[in-house]
Amino acid sequence: MTNNSYMFENYINLARSFIAGKEYDKALRFYDKAYNTEFGKTDIELILDIALLYSELQLFKDAEEKFMEVISLDIKEPRAYYGIGVLYDEKKEYKEAVKYYKKAIELDEGYDRAYFFLANVYDELGETAKAIENYKKVIKLVPNDFWAHVNLGVIYEELEENEIALEYTKKAVLLNQTHYKALFNMGVVLNKLGREAESIEYYNKSINQNAEYAFSFLNLAVIYREENKFEEAVRIISQGIENNPEEGFLYYNRACFYVHLNKLQEAFQDVIKSIEQNNFFEQYMKEDEELDTIRQLDEYKNRFE
Repeated sequence: MTNNSYMFENYINLARSFIAGKEYDKALRFYDKAYNTEFGKTDIELILDIALLYSELQLFKDAEEKFMEVISLDIKEPRAYYGIGVLYDEKKEYKEAVKYYKKAIELDEGYDRAYFFLANVYDELGETAKAIENYKKVIKLVPNDFWAHVNLGVIYEELEENEIALEYTKKAVLLNQTHYKALFNMGVVLNKLGREAESIEYYNKSINQNAEYAFSFLNLAVIYREENKFEEAVRIISQGIENNPEEGFLYYNRACFYVHLNKLQEAFQDVIKSIEQNNFFEQYMKEDEELDTIRQLDEYKNRFE
């Protein structure tokens, strides 16, 4: 190895060590040193690394320039097209992202990440059938892809095809039995299928894995509410508030539960707290018939009338 090639490799190794420590500015400095050697401007792996680092730093224009530089060196390099697709995806320019993801797939039919993010973009665009098609391609290529199963489960649940949703969500849970989102989704689907006891079990599992995901508390509390078990609903949602004190919808729903227990002062205070967290709830509350009884309170009249 010549001295020049040794320095080239050394700069790259130093840059990667700084990336591992999340010292991105230092990493970029050493990548630039490597790029400015006699080898750098034709080394596709280096230029891709620089493009990815620019992307991490949200320097999207610089990142795109580097990906285009790769394409100028090798017009059939799928990773460059994929990288540009990700940049447009990040900017929510989804139709442009689709073009680049599809180009990456055209060049490499086994590019599972390109299929995955293409599916996600189609989902964002409301093109559900295409999203499903591409997630299934991911699973064909990577049978144990956790997120492809999770996302397919969500899509089928939104389509009210709950038995199919259960199939994919159950597989996701088998792949990762401790991920709160998959456990939460199992709770959603099982409840829709009328399997409340199992749904409760999965919501509790989700809470045990991540007590900062407020929707698990909400959905669990709503099950008890629908059974007219308002004390239990209050208990659950109060735990949610303890762990997520800035989520206005938890206070708002607890207010509704308190009304059914005739605890109107507590309900009014929770309405105020919900509004403090999110102004949306003020107008929503004024049109909510479930809260009619608190409108007779002097505190309510003084504040809102």
